[in-house]
Amino acid sequence: MQIELINTGSELLLGRVLNTHQQWLGKKLADTGYILSRQVTVPDTAESICDAVQAALSRSDLVITTGGLGPTSDDITRERIAAQFSKPLQKDEAIAEHIARFFSQRKRPMPKSVLVQAQVPEGALVFNNEYGTAPGLAMTVSLSKSFISNLQPWLVMLPGPPRELRPMVETHMLPFIRQEFPLKEEFHCCTLRSMGIGESMVEDRLLDRIRPLMEQGLDLGFCARTGQVDIRLCGHGSEMPAIIDKAESLIRSEIGKYIYGTNDDSIEKSVVDKLIAKDQTIAVAESCTGGFLGHHITSIPGASRVFLGGFLTYSNELKEKMLGVQSETLAKNGAVSEKVAIEMAEGARLNSNADHALSVTGIAGPGGGTKDKPVGTVWLGLASIGHKPIAIQKYHPYDRETFKKATVNQALELIRRRLVKNE
Repeated sequence: MQIELINTGSELLLGRVLNTHQQWLGKKLADTGYILSRQVTVPDTAESICDAVQAALSRSDLVITTGGLGPTSDDITRERIAAQFSKPLQKDEAIAEHIARFFSQRKRPMPKSVLVQAQVPEGALVFNNEYGTAPGLAMTVSLSKSFISNLQPWLVMLPGPPRELRPMVETHMLPFIRQEFPLKEEFHCCTLRSMGIGESMVEDRLLDRIRPLMEQGLDLGFCARTGQVDIRLCGHGSEMPAIIDKAESLIRSEIGKYIYGTNDDSIEKSVVDKLIAKDQTIAVAESCTGGFLGHHITSIPGASRVFLGGFLTYSNELKEKMLGVQSETLAKNGAVSEKVAIEMAEGARLNSNADHALSVTGIAGPGGGTKDKPVGTVWLGLASIGHKPIAIQKYHPYDRETFKKATVNQALELIRRRLVKNE
């Protein structure tokens, strides 16, 4: 089966907006057993959109477009596609009522122009938009035999904003695809998420042990990011769940201490879930991450049950005033040091009365480094009731954003390891 994705939007090509659709949609489709064959991004011009859609439909069974369904002048996908395939636009009263209700509930005046989103190409299926006003649309398109053997490929049009597109894909598009394009065999997939071990080391320790299962049809894949490696196990057939279970058992026996979750789990979710299960609390003391650690913890539903708060102490003065870090410690060791990280963690735990406290202090760069403490140096501290406080040093010679993300992940992994050991 050939599936093509067309992202529309001049702002994507200009770099004004990050195009996350290909990565997210590609993963969602792959996890369901459908693989994208091609992806293209085109500007908001009638010629570009029509040419891309025509070319994609000539070689694909399913074409998905994103964007161009809104009410503004550059939202022309719906209108141009309808004209291209001679499908007159007709007003859908249910959509019009949804749009009016959407504005009424938010106590906002409704511009008349937004009702253009209620215009639906003749014969199109409608995907309701619970988080916006532009519905998704799906329709068959007849093509000449000179283009494709399947004379009626499907065209699906999705809204551009991720907050609208993603729930629509989950609720409407994926069930639609399963119905219209049923797989010949059952598809099963599981992803194990690891941290603290490199991709080459993962493959070196696993490949020979997993190879016999791969000969039985298991597909093994690795996806590496900064400090993390995802291990993807998937395949077709009714026997595949048992094969995946065997592979997972082998992997956990070899590198289990590095695995923090499965599928869409995040390291912060793993930490929050474990703290909830243990009925324990945590606080944070941050310097170089500027609140990023607390942000990740509080992004998880239920975090309020375990996260007491944080101390954002960027300056030495606030490290002393808010956390009780000793001026002598700072003078002798510097802010980026083992002893300061420990005193920060201890101060955060004592001042919050939490069961655990994490601290981070480092040099994000691009300036501020020295020969002994180059840019990228960071110390992570952990203080817990019943344990001696510890600190570990890491080195992240990256840009500031990657530095902060890697630091937060490793701080969370530090507390996760402690929580696992106490199980």
